[in-house]
Amino acid sequence: MENYYNDNKALHFHLFNPLMEKIVRIKENNFAEKDEYDYAPQDYEDAMDNYEKVLEIMGEIAGEIMAPNAEAVDHEGPHIENNEVIYAKGTAQNLKALSDAQVVGMAIPRKYKGLNFPILPIVMSNEIVARADASFSNIWGLQDCADTLHEFASEEIKQKFLPMFCEGKTAAMDLTEPDAGSDLQAVQLKATFSEKDNCWYLDGVKRFITNGDADIALVMARSEEGTKDARGISLFVYDRRENKVIVRRLENKLGIKGSPTCELVFKHAPAQLVGERRMGLLKYVMSLMNAARLGVAAQGTGISEAAYRAAYAYAKEREQFGKAIIEFAPVYEMLAMMRAKIDSSRALLYETSRYVDIYKGLSFKSLEEKLDNEERNELKHYQRLSDIMTPLTKLFTTEYSNQVAYDAIQVLGGSGYMKDYPVERYYRDARITNIYEGTSQLQVVAAVKGVINGAFQSLMEEKARIAVKPELKYLMDILAKMQDQFVKTVDKIKEKNHAELLDFHARRLVEMAGHIISGYLLVHDANKEDMFAKSADIYVRYGRSHNIAAAHYISHTDEEDLSSYNID
Repeated sequence: MENYYNDNKALHFHLFNPLMEKIVRIKENNFAEKDEYDYAPQDYEDAMDNYEKVLEIMGEIAGEIMAPNAEAVDHEGPHIENNEVIYAKGTAQNLKALSDAQVVGMAIPRKYKGLNFPILPIVMSNEIVARADASFSNIWGLQDCADTLHEFASEEIKQKFLPMFCEGKTAAMDLTEPDAGSDLQAVQLKATFSEKDNCWYLDGVKRFITNGDADIALVMARSEEGTKDARGISLFVYDRRENKVIVRRLENKLGIKGSPTCELVFKHAPAQLVGERRMGLLKYVMSLMNAARLGVAAQGTGISEAAYRAAYAYAKEREQFGKAIIEFAPVYEMLAMMRAKIDSSRALLYETSRYVDIYKGLSFKSLEEKLDNEERNELKHYQRLSDIMTPLTKLFTTEYSNQVAYDAIQVLGGSGYMKDYPVERYYRDARITNIYEGTSQLQVVAAVKGVINGAFQSLMEEKARIAVKPELKYLMDILAKMQDQFVKTVDKIKEKNHAELLDFHARRLVEMAGHIISGYLLVHDANKEDMFAKSADIYVRYGRSHNIAAAHYISHTDEEDLSSYNID
């Protein structure tokens, strides 16, 4: 039987990380619910056993049901009937299988019928699902909306909606509009409050809404009349059963065809305010999108894994000039680089997930009780790390997903371009990952703050102090030199004190930081598990070459050179 968790030792490795003991203790509040719920863990080992059992269930459903359905889902896609989105047959089967297995509502607390899992095993589930069918990971992954309701909504809203997630109800983030894509503060969908009904009503259009016909929608709308910026925007929750939203069309997309992307018309749709007015974009949606970005990073990593496995299997079987093509240097180099990018993606993804777990866990704990000094310091530390590492992770994992899928087609040659093999679908599915939930360019804007304020440098210094086996010392030495080059390059940019020049080089600076941090994480992984040693060696040398080129380019570009790039 195919099991997409059991056949991937890297997932088991990242699940059983030393930080997990801290994460579990915080999440379970020292196992305060062990006598209240019969499925609550009794101790750390019991909790980890629960996570692994659920991941095994996810792996089996992904391998035995989702993956076999994926090709048909890609061809069939969803359609509209009587203002309702009807999923492809395979998509409906996938959703039913997960609901029947009672593995939805992972992050939701037990008092609302959830499993109370930390973020890391949920992100792993996203990767597993995406490897089987990237389009379904959009439907599955939007459980992030439940986290936002749990964190910010009133108890009344939580009591109503959170159990619905656990029953398998779907969710959507209704954010973008025809004239408000990346610039979310330009949102115009109108929210008006009726004193008579004691209810908010939504009117307007939303576009490019993933899973737009979902049962539960978090909707960003302008609640303050006369405003034009983010301070006039609030967040609302809408129940599809109200039947006040028209699904005007489904987008015809390049990839992820099983995931319905809708244009929606709100016609005086009743909704409930989440949290405080005016905080929709400034606080709640930013939190929601950060969680979604980890989901997309997992989606990209899952696609990469699927593409690599297809390319590797083909290269071992396909013979040319009397031998398997995997024996040719240009092919095995390509495959090794694909593997290294996947291992580095996971190193980033799961390290960041652990940071977010600790930060979010302590944030929730602070609402219930006063944190001690050590906990307050940890909360601040891991929040800073989460803020810089989330955009970096989303940038690297999704760019690598596109590169790995591209190279998979190249390994298969002409066959890769044909519908007979799944790699062309992986390539089409991967292309959206570095666009939605914030383009790569927007991730750079968010991550470059960590370059300028020294946060990335501090993290590098922390990782550089960790001792490794003698045989890996040469890689740590390379990374130390890369780190020194990075600091000098950043200092040169700062000295120029030119905002446009910083913007121009922002991506190069962020990528330099990412190569170093990813390199440290991979070397540390290789220090614990030999299976990462080759990827660590390949990736560090790959990162060094790219950083040398970036530093050279930055040092030879001044503000007066920018005019050369202006296109009339």
